[in-house]
Parts: sequence; structure tokens; C-alpha cells
Amino acid sequence: MVIWKDDKFLLIQRGTPPRLGQWSIPGGRQELGETVKEAALRETKEETGLSVRITDFLGVVDSIQKDQKGQIEFHATLVDFSAEWISGHANASSDVIDCAWHRVEDLEVLTLWEETTRIILKSAKLRLK
Repeated sequence: MVIWKDDKFLLIQRGTPPRLGQWSIPGGRQELGETVKEAALRETKEETGLSVRITDFLGVVDSIQKDQKGQIEFHATLVDFSAEWISGHANASSDVIDCAWHRVEDLEVLTLWEETTRIILKSAKLRLK
């Protein structure tokens, strides 16, 4: 989920595979009986301590990770939303190492997965409308 507070978005540093140690947007696994939006809100709260309001659907992304031999070792379907901060202080918890607020201009120097960058930029454009 791309979370905005004023003109900054939140990134988390992943504490578990896949992409262990990399910076990304908050999110995680959906639990049985939970809607996609409920999962996004719960995962955000667990990983960052923030309460947010979902504002837009951004898209669906396939994350397929292969090992050195080219064999698929992980496949997740990511459902991305845009959200606005309501309350709380961003603190790393659950399976997150760190979290930090960034400006869109920071995307040039951050080494994010290209799909993460695309989703953040899409969210930023929707906020301007």
C-alpha cells in the first residue's frame, strides 16, 4: 500500500524473504476470510503502527522470484492501494526492519523494484487530480 502523509510516502525495509532487506511499500499475506482491503489495513497496522484510509485501487502486480537455476521459488499476486495517513507514528514492527518517509523526488536515488516505483508514481499522479 502506498501511504501518504502530506507530500511524503512511506517505505518499509523488509525483514523476511522475498526481497529481504530491500525497501518496499507495506503489505503482506491475506488471511482466510479477510477481504483484500482488510488485509491491507491490518498489514499496515502490524508493520508500521499506522492507521490509514484507503483512497484508490492502484493495480495488481505479479512478483515471481526465481533462484539461480531459473526455478520459481516464490510467486505472489500483489494488490496495491493508495492510502492517506490518519494517525500514528511510523515504527518498524512485525516483519519490518525499518520504515521511513520519502518524497517523490527521492525515487531517483532509491533502488526499488521497478514495479514498486511505478506503483508509487501512479499513486502520486492520482493524488494530484
